[in-house]
Amino acid sequence: MQKRSWPEIAVVGAGAIGCYFGAMLARAGMTVTLIGRPGRVEAIRRDGLRFLSGDREERVAVDATTDIAAIGTAGLVLFCVKSLDTDGAAAAMVPHLSSDALVLSLQNGVDNVERIQARIKNNVIPVLVYAAATMPEPATVRHTGGGNLVIEKGCDDIAALFRAANVPIKVSDDIAAELWTKLVMNCSYNAVCALTGAPYGVMVANPEVRAVMIEAVNEVMALAKAKGIRLPDDIADTAIRLADVMPQTMSSTAQDLAKGRPTEIDHLNGYVMREGLRLGVPTPVNTTLHALTKLLEQSKRV
Repeated sequence: MQKRSWPEIAVVGAGAIGCYFGAMLARAGMTVTLIGRPGRVEAIRRDGLRFLSGDREERVAVDATTDIAAIGTAGLVLFCVKSLDTDGAAAAMVPHLSSDALVLSLQNGVDNVERIQARIKNNVIPVLVYAAATMPEPATVRHTGGGNLVIEKGCDDIAALFRAANVPIKVSDDIAAELWTKLVMNCSYNAVCALTGAPYGVMVANPEVRAVMIEAVNEVMALAKAKGIRLPDDIADTAIRLADVMPQTMSSTAQDLAKGRPTEIDHLNGYVMREGLRLGVPTPVNTTLHALTKLLEQSKRV
């Protein structure tokens, strides 16, 4: 594949997910620039990006920079920052973003596209990520499970780009329901994993923990219904089955806490709590998970 067959790609947020999909695209011959923090950028520039998946290990040649202005030549921007950094990162892109660039939001939460769109005039497209990755070292990304994406109908060129990089991608007729389905997954797994230190497979194998997870799912379902969003009737079973394909995965919330970083919990269980209060939908389990995670986050940062 010739690089000129595809637009230049910038990844804003060179964390685990940004580096994973950036590496997949670069491995397929596409021109990719990772934009991230100094320590990670320096390591990638020096050593290349070490890519681990299953038994495979390789070095991926990819550009990296701390300068957000690097998005200026990109026709496609993968927006991969944490939800708590959405507003700041979107504002930083404004002076540099090409008027015809497409922005893909590969983030947790259901309101990031609206928040990005409030800052920029470009088309912003939500993309659901069902992949797990970690960065055990600054220039190393380890793929630990999943790897597929979901995008809204009408984005055939984007879907083709990812498929060319061997990334499975589903085109959905109802992206709002897909966003809320991912919120269900996040609200049932992230906080519980962070609070217990147990990977997904161990969590769901415990009947009491599984019951708590299902109650969290039921609350998100009730909130979605109040907002006019129809989720599949079997969403709780689907959520529990996620552990079958990602049994060793530790949630991004758990990874953030382990490194003393702020989590996205305010945009996951915290979002459900706030919207539940606003709409009169009880969310005691999500409220409890949010509160306990915030307390743990505070204690880790003291």
